[in-house]
Parts: sequence; C-alpha cells; structure tokens
Amino acid sequence: MVNYEIMTSELPNSTGNGDKAEPAFKTAAATVAQDWPRLTAYLARQGHDLDLSEAPRQFAGGFGNLNYLVTFNGEPAVLRRPPLGPIPPGANDMRRESRILSRLWEAFPLAPRCLYAGDEEAGLGACFFIMQYRPGLVIGGKWPTGLFSSDDRSLPGARLGQTLVETLAALHAVDPAAVALDDLGKPEGFFERTRLGCAKRAALAWRDEPPPALGELLHWLAAQAPRAGAPSLLHNDFKLDNLILDPSDLRPVAVVDWDMGTRGDPLFDLAVLLSYWTEAGDPPAMHRLQQMPTAGQGFPTREAVARAYGRLTGRDLGDFRPYRVLAILRLAVIFMQLNRRYREGGTADPRFESFGRLAEDILLFGQEVAAERLF
Repeated sequence: MVNYEIMTSELPNSTGNGDKAEPAFKTAAATVAQDWPRLTAYLARQGHDLDLSEAPRQFAGGFGNLNYLVTFNGEPAVLRRPPLGPIPPGANDMRRESRILSRLWEAFPLAPRCLYAGDEEAGLGACFFIMQYRPGLVIGGKWPTGLFSSDDRSLPGARLGQTLVETLAALHAVDPAAVALDDLGKPEGFFERTRLGCAKRAALAWRDEPPPALGELLHWLAAQAPRAGAPSLLHNDFKLDNLILDPSDLRPVAVVDWDMGTRGDPLFDLAVLLSYWTEAGDPPAMHRLQQMPTAGQGFPTREAVARAYGRLTGRDLGDFRPYRVLAILRLAVIFMQLNRRYREGGTADPRFESFGRLAEDILLFGQEVAAERLF
C-alpha cells in the first residue's frame, strides 16, 4: 500500500503525475517562509500554543492557498492562508472558509473543524485559520499505481462514484439555519449572477482575443432561465481531490477547500463536479484536463452520476443542462486565467503555457453539451 498524506488544491491539479505517490510536503528550499516566531507570540497572547520544536511543513499540493502542518495546542493541525501577492476580490477568502468550518462540522462531520481564525495582525500579512488535520489519501488526475491490486473484489471507481454522489447529497441536505449559515451568500438570482460573473471574468481573461465559441456560449447562457431549486449550502468546487479518503477502504475522511462555499442552487455543485468528470469517449480536451481518473476504474458515466444524485435528493434535473454548461464555461475561464498569468509573467510554470488552448477546447466541448450532443 502506498502511503499518502493530506494534499489540498484550489485550482485544477493539472500536474499530470497523479499516477504515483507525490511528495506530501515541499522541500525546505521550496517552502514559502512565514514569520513563525511572531505568530507564536501572537497566539500565546490569545491563550494558544504553537509548538515550533518541529518546524511547520508546507503541503505540496495546490496552486493557490498555502497549507502547513503545525502543532497547535499539542495536536497536529493545518494552518491555511492565502497565496502571497494581490488577491482578486472574493478569492482565497479565509474569513468565509473559517466561518463555514467553525459551524458546518456540527451537521456535516466530513467538514474539518476550524480551531482558530486570525487576522493580519498575527504577523502573516493576511487572514488565516487553523483547522483539524485529517490525514488520508487524495487522488488526483490519474489513478495511483499500487493503490489496489488486480485481485480486488471490484473496480474501485464504482464505489468512489457512489461516494462522491452520496457526499454531495449529504452536504445539500444540511439545513443552513441549523449551523448558523443561513445568511451565507445570496441564493436569490444565483444562476444569473453566476453567469454574469463568469462573463466578466471571461472578458478579463481573454481581453481582446475572445474565440468565437466564447461569444456563442455566453449568448446561449443568456437565453436560459432555469427554474431555481430550493437553495442549499454549496461547496462550489466539489471534486475528487477535495475529498480525503481512508486508503484502506476509500471511505471519506474529510471534504476540504471551502473558500468558495456559499448558498445557491445545488444543481450547480453537481454541475461543477461533472465539469471535471472525464469519460473514455470524450474529446481530447477532457482527457487533457487530468482532473479525475473517471475514464477508467469502473467509474460511472456523468449521466449516471446525475441520475443517482436526483434519486438520492429528489431534485428535478429537468433544467440541469444550463447549469452544466455554466460550470464548463467557468472551468474554461479558470484555465484561461492561469494562461494569462503565465503570459504576463506572474508564473514561470511551463505547464500554464498550454492552458490557453485547453481553455478554448473546453469551450468547444461546452458547445457540444449545450447542443445536447453530449451529456
């Protein structure tokens, strides 16, 4: 059995090396330094102990928020803070995430509990929080070699597909008022507001070079008016690598990465999950995503996942396609934003160079879904 530790990610994990055990922690040279002595003194004044007898270690996963394994009040914990540099409005929201995790665990045990939330005065130069540490297996874009042997009773994808659906349905069954989150976000007009937000971010990402498919998708979405379902709590980026698993039997241990959590139509959460879900017969762009290894290992199809969700929740899927297309557009915009960051010198990561073409190919896939040629 390969040993894995918690790895989290905020942006697509297009590393392409999900088929082997990735280092759980960055090397000391690659770790983003923090002013740990100043933070320790700050926490001591609040009655908390940050033990520096062992240096905090930065987790290797993720392109966005920075995560460190620390010893807090005598127990292992995770300190989470936004990336360095300017933060776009509404992004990497530690206040939002810490608030969600301060209460959601009461009704949704897979949410790690926030143990402490701090502000810029603590010495990190940004808001941060400290949450429970839940070690386990995180599966990225490819199935990890050696995770299960060939004599297993069944292919694990079928079980994992069901786990994903059941976990999402359980989240959506939580009454926001029961965990004092009934004022989170603005569920009224959720589809339209999300559509307009995506259109605005798309214009910034492509600027003066938008491909024809972008305008056509935006026009198609503007003509849609899906019936709004009863709002629920949304994770807003629910996918396989945000689910920590017990490596012995693939039971869920935790759901992480809540900084975009809100309230809205739960069909959008389902649509976001399926935007990452690749099938064997998909166009090449979906396989180049390398988000989840759902094209093999016995994973169900996207349509089967949607139907299973409908059966579990009783939600009407009659107006699901506009949410599905909107989630695909959002994914394309994310990859284009990463590509623009590369072209403008914000990162030297060579993987980002190909993301512009990938974003445009995702838009083409979205057109196929909008035309009902693909689910």
